[in-house]
Order: sequence, then structure tokens, then C-alpha cells
Amino acid sequence: MILHTIAAKLKQRAKADFRGRHFEAALIVQAVSWYLRYPLSYRDIEELFLERGLEVDHSTLNRWVLAYAPLIEKRLRAFRRPHCGSIRIDETYIKVRGEWRYLYRAIDKHGDAVDFLLTARRDLDAAKRFFRKMLADQPLLAPDRIGTDGAGTYPPAIVAARSDGLLPRTPIHYVTKHLQQGIESDHFRVKRAMPRVGGFRSFHTARRTICGFEAMLWLRKGFGFAGAWTVREQNQLLGVCFGLQKVNEI
Repeated sequence: MILHTIAAKLKQRAKADFRGRHFEAALIVQAVSWYLRYPLSYRDIEELFLERGLEVDHSTLNRWVLAYAPLIEKRLRAFRRPHCGSIRIDETYIKVRGEWRYLYRAIDKHGDAVDFLLTARRDLDAAKRFFRKMLADQPLLAPDRIGTDGAGTYPPAIVAARSDGLLPRTPIHYVTKHLQQGIESDHFRVKRAMPRVGGFRSFHTARRTICGFEAMLWLRKGFGFAGAWTVREQNQLLGVCFGLQKVNEI
């Protein structure tokens, strides 16, 4: 009875999520997941659908990604495992309209995702905002060890988070190049599918699309479920998030 009720609610939510769309919900989710998972352009995906006899314009695909990438991130966020208490923080460069912007990211020592934030600048205010976003999301789970690079903005950002009550205790802050290699490798994993020529066209586009890239990386890493974690099972979980039965069979 409970499972039936949950399934009914998911189906009802799916109707609201895709109301007004001219294509089936499963096809939309599949197209968005392709773009976020693989280094494909919108025109590449347009051709993939043409091979299957479906005409979907690349501009339509772009609208789908901007609409559903943040929604995928929101739905998958609930499946993430709590971090282990020892986290690494770093920022990487993202090109937006020909200018460099900064993506702050945090993972724990096991590689599990903690949080991310795209900012226009790399300064103390940006670091403070990232700490607020990261710690407010999980107020009962504060890190006791924080690893960063040598950027001077991190120590005062940690002090500010402690003063604001976001950290119940002052964590151990360490700066070491060796331990930062893990998050630097993780940057590559989330950036591999991003636009390679010219970058993003606007900050709004970058912010919404990066939500999807991050969420797809969470999905690929897994959420601690037992057994194999194939692409088929990943797509099945994605389908569950939208009240769909299958999203990988077209």
C-alpha cells in the first residue's frame, strides 16, 4: 500500500515536471542525461535521435538541459551519502563568454561529493559564500578536517563560518599538495563533458548546466548501494527521480 502510494505520487510529479512538453518524458530525461554524461554537443545528440527516426532540434535540447539539469541535481542530492568528516576544498577555472569564472568544489577523502558553487570571482566573499552553502545544506554534519591549497582566503572563511555558527567547533585546517591531488583529478571528471570551444555563453547557462554535470558525476560514482552499479541501474534511479519506469530504452 505504501509503495503504491509512493509510485502514484512520483507519477503525479512526473506529469507536473513535463507538462506542456511535446516529447515523452523518458526521451527528454534520456537526452539530458546523454548531454550531462558524455562529451557530446547538442548537434551530436540531434544526430543520435535522427538515427532513431526522431527529429529534435538542438535548440530544444538546450532548453531541456537548462530546465532539467538543476532538477536532476535537486532530486539526486537526497541520495548522497554523508561525508566522512575529512573534506578537501579547491576551485577550478570555467570559461564563461570568454572570461574565466571559478567553480568551488568540495569532496571528502573517499571522493564522495560534498558541494559546489560557481562564482564570478575568486576572493574572500566567494569563499565565504561557498562555506555558507556547503555547511547550511547539512547543518548537523560539520567537517572536523578541511584540506585546501595555499590560497589566503580559506583561513578567514573558516573563521567566518565558525563565527556565524555554521561550524560547531573549529576544524583542523591543513594545506598539502599531495592530499589535494584527489580533488584536482575530480575536477577533470566533472569538466570532461563541458563545452570545449568558447565555454558557456552566459553565467546563467553555466550555473544551471553545471548543476547537471555535478549531479551526473554523483550518479556515476554511486551512492553506496550494494551490488553492481551499471549505466542501466544509474538510469533506472534517474527514472525513479522523475516517476518514470525506464529512461534508457528508445
